[in-house]
Amino acid sequence: MKFIKGLCSVVAISTIAALSHAGSAQAISFNITRGVAPNGVTNQGAFSDFWNKPGTRTIDFNSGSAPTTGFAKYTFENANVSSVRQDRWAPAGANGEVNESSYLAVFQGGSVTIQLENTLNYFGMNWGAISPGNVFSFFRGDRLIRSFSTEDVNPVAPVRADQHGGEGNGYLHFYADNQADIFDRIVITQTGGGGFESDNHSFHIASYGDPRKVPEPTAVLGLMAAGGALLLKRRTQTQVEE
Repeated sequence: MKFIKGLCSVVAISTIAALSHAGSAQAISFNITRGVAPNGVTNQGAFSDFWNKPGTRTIDFNSGSAPTTGFAKYTFENANVSSVRQDRWAPAGANGEVNESSYLAVFQGGSVTIQLENTLNYFGMNWGAISPGNVFSFFRGDRLIRSFSTEDVNPVAPVRADQHGGEGNGYLHFYADNQADIFDRIVITQTGGGGFESDNHSFHIASYGDPRKVPEPTAVLGLMAAGGALLLKRRTQTQVEE
């Protein structure tokens, strides 16, 4: 109950946007929030609204490296252009605060693969500064489930950080829409100039029966604020185009 009250309090004062993709061909949904600052720490970027929910694990890169063993193994396809680093381009905090901690950066010509020990139904990350060419893909084995790009996310980013020249930031929550679309591999790619910056990756092992049961996306979706009208318009346009 204490966690739920805290979450509601954070979400109630935040700009929240949500975008859902329906149908078997569009099997991953996402929503975006400002994220939260666990224990009041605001200089390490935004964390998942579900960071302390049982079964959720977070990799914050504060050690200065990405794990190469364990439940989530990170592989750099080109370590010359991608790395864990610390600079002003680190994803911003929930209210645009400067992130002074280490984060994961991927640049043109490189990618990072996250190989998962178990299938997941939830993944979250602090994404920003959101730049052209950012591409984020989910796989089950060799099957691509769905990819997301700058164009999907940046229009609904709730945070515009001064230290990033007003570029978008936010905490992205991705969900498998059904049991057939839980995932075991994630690939982060930068296809153009600029970089793909992310921090505070959160993972949740799939719960069979209802893969969206934990964490509860409705805890966020039911409290949509300013982003709702924009997303309704975008969803209507998409349906017309289809």
